[in-house]
Amino acid sequence: MKSINQSFTVKGIDYIIRCARKEDSDLLSRIRYQIDGETENMNREQGEDFLSGEDFKTIITNDLDSTNNLFLVAESDGELLGFSRCEGSNLKRLSHQVEFGICVLKKYWGYAIGYNLMRETIKWADNQNIRKISLSVLETNKKAIELYKSQGFQIEGILKEDKFLSDGKYYDTIVMGRINK
Repeated sequence: MKSINQSFTVKGIDYIIRCARKEDSDLLSRIRYQIDGETENMNREQGEDFLSGEDFKTIITNDLDSTNNLFLVAESDGELLGFSRCEGSNLKRLSHQVEFGICVLKKYWGYAIGYNLMRETIKWADNQNIRKISLSVLETNKKAIELYKSQGFQIEGILKEDKFLSDGKYYDTIVMGRINK
């Protein structure tokens, strides 16, 4: 059983980073839907690839049983502010790495929630002897790119004109990775 539970106070907001629980499922479905409508930094538009509370319950159950998956939430007074997830592979040749994604409600940007979700994930990955964490980020998300670089991630490639956004233009996706040596 994974056990992460860290408290933070940033700019007057107290929150904890902890492992997702099955009871979070309905809230996770709602905030994922909300976040998808707040920013174009995600791969989805609002409502696309919708995950219900039951879908999240299945994901959380599988992640709790897996040694190379991690699902974290940021919570303040019973409200979920954001979440992150690492997903590994059962394939032997890929078992040393995980893919990382992060979502934070827009009204909580600037409270180091993404930073702290990432720090807890990196600690967990290092303790699990996970050698590589990979992620992808939209080229326009400069704050996220700088955050990732500050945590040891390097640009590994660029997927040219990979995303088509609401302004009618194509944008690149940057592929980044952090190797624990």
